[in-house]
Amino acid sequence: MAESKPSDASTTRRSSSWSFGLLVLILTPVAAAIFLYQLDSFDPASLPTHEFSQEPMLVPKLNPRMLQGSEMIGQGNLLGPEDIAHDANSHLIYTGCADGWVKRVTLNESAANSVVHNWAFTGGRPLGVALGRAGQVLVADAEKGLLEISGDGVMKLLTDEAEGLKFKQTNAVDVAVDGMIYFTDASYKYGLIEFIWEILEGRPHGRLLSFDPSTQETIVLLRDLYLANGVVVSPDQTFVVFCETLMKRCTKYYIQGKRKGSVEKFIDNLPGMPDNILYDEEGHYWIALATGTKGLWDLALKYPSIRKVMAILERYIGRPHIEKNGGILAVDLEGKPGAHYYDPELSMVSSGIKVGKHLYCGSFVKPYIIRLDLDQHAARTIT
Repeated sequence: MAESKPSDASTTRRSSSWSFGLLVLILTPVAAAIFLYQLDSFDPASLPTHEFSQEPMLVPKLNPRMLQGSEMIGQGNLLGPEDIAHDANSHLIYTGCADGWVKRVTLNESAANSVVHNWAFTGGRPLGVALGRAGQVLVADAEKGLLEISGDGVMKLLTDEAEGLKFKQTNAVDVAVDGMIYFTDASYKYGLIEFIWEILEGRPHGRLLSFDPSTQETIVLLRDLYLANGVVVSPDQTFVVFCETLMKRCTKYYIQGKRKGSVEKFIDNLPGMPDNILYDEEGHYWIALATGTKGLWDLALKYPSIRKVMAILERYIGRPHIEKNGGILAVDLEGKPGAHYYDPELSMVSSGIKVGKHLYCGSFVKPYIIRLDLDQHAARTIT
């Protein structure tokens, strides 16, 4: 008996049913995502992107593969060495780590022979570190506030609030020759473990502050900053430079002279989100770039809707890690870029400083300090 064949109508019905099922399969998660987007109350703000320079930054010298040839200092013993303070007299590096310790690193020609010492336990999360004028170390602890640690490791709290607002992310610190301490509070709204929400929300909760050890007075110098971060006193002591991570810029705030209290652009349109800024005593500032901003991050800074999607992912399933091309930018005293060290595999770079022939880089997450021999791996002109 001949085998019957399905009719054209039957085939068409099955094909239509399969197409409808596929359409439902595709549209259901899309509809759910749209519903979730509308339902979620997170309300990111528009950043003042009109303040961004429209001119692309041109850096004359590049090392786009800085991890090639780099060494690891204190591997496994330095969990998240965020900032770096180098003592030229003792040849020690001080750094604050995620385990709550401010650590001292004895440098050696061989990276493997550098020694890490647990020096002072803050009980919080030490971020910025700076050498004081009388042998002490100043620490911006995200959880505890502005701390002072004496040469023998005794810690005391200097300040943890201003104008009735507690610091939520005491971030970076430096001290002037006259003893005045300048520091930043990245946010009075979000704590350090919530820092991604500060970025995604896009509102200015940061402050630049000063603390006078002689009067114990804390003063807010500037408010409404977009994730206030690194701070450094200029060599001539006339201004401080501070970083705003979300705005991809560093700004001067004058502390002496006729322009005292005024602000001026130092450098903007950075090729990444700046963290700390350090001075090397040789005529150069070194700006750490936690991540490059080309690609999705660049769009996210421009469009709140993208940041809202990232926030929903962060809250419910985990935000994809898109950070890459982190590194260090060297600029001169006028803010003119000279050399850019970065790598596609590098992210969350939080500090950088040249000591002798080496570039030392801290990280918010890595378990070591990165060291690069600049004689062997210098940034070069790329044509």
